Amino acid sequence: MRISIITACHNSQDSIEATINSVLTQVYPDIEYIIVDGESDDGTVGIIKSFGAKISKWVSEPDLGLYDALNKGIEMATGDIIGFLHSDDFFIDDHVIEKVVHQFETKSTDAVYGDIQYVDQNDINKVLTDRKSGSYHRWKFKLGWLPPHPTFYTRRLYYEKYGLFDTGFSIAGDYDSMLRMLYRHKIRATYLPEVMVRMRVGGVSNRTMENIRRKWREDYRAMKKNNCGNLLTLFLKTMRPIAHFHKSPQYLFK
Repeated sequence: MRISIITACHNSQDSIEATINSVLTQVYPDIEYIIVDGESDDGTVGIIKSFGAKISKWVSEPDLGLYDALNKGIEMATGDIIGFLHSDDFFIDDHVIEKVVHQFETKSTDAVYGDIQYVDQNDINKVLTDRKSGSYHRWKFKLGWLPPHPTFYTRRLYYEKYGLFDTGFSIAGDYDSMLRMLYRHKIRATYLPEVMVRMRVGGVSNRTMENIRRKWREDYRAMKKNNCGNLLTLFLKTMRPIAHFHKSPQYLFK
């Protein structure tokens, strides 16, 4: 079973090397690693080039945003299973993909997801909070639940059957995609109850009120598009990060 892992990046020279290394050190042998760079003008491309043929495919060119870049990666992919590792993220250890494959091979499932750990951007050993996803039940989506996207792996055929990311979204495209597959089309999902990915948070703030309002609008549009939930769902989804970061609330605004 081949696994395609896609990383989209832009001006990520401070983190991309760790992301790449965490993929290349996975013990599972059949990984296709694809990087889609948005024509970075810092040192990102040089770092990518330094890995040579260890990276299966990569491209650096202008794009229309994150979801356009991820769609390019999907179109380049040949794996049976597709997952994403963003340029601020890295696997918790070298056995993550091995465990993901085991779930696909031993369970009657169409998708696998797990837990994520948030760490400080400047000190990756400083764990801010753990996000435990919990077992899968379709009705949880109406309570504002969703799997962490960097832990979500599904069969490539579902992107072919149900569509790529909707580039009309700038923030909520991953939410829309998971609602489409898991809620609207009811594909089967299996929970791997382990931390799979560490995500850096912090740095320059992007939580302006305008961005927060835009996220609310996009989340609500994704809900209505997929016939899942209402304003209460939006409220519960908004409150979930507060529950995760109650011990480190300052990171909610970074």
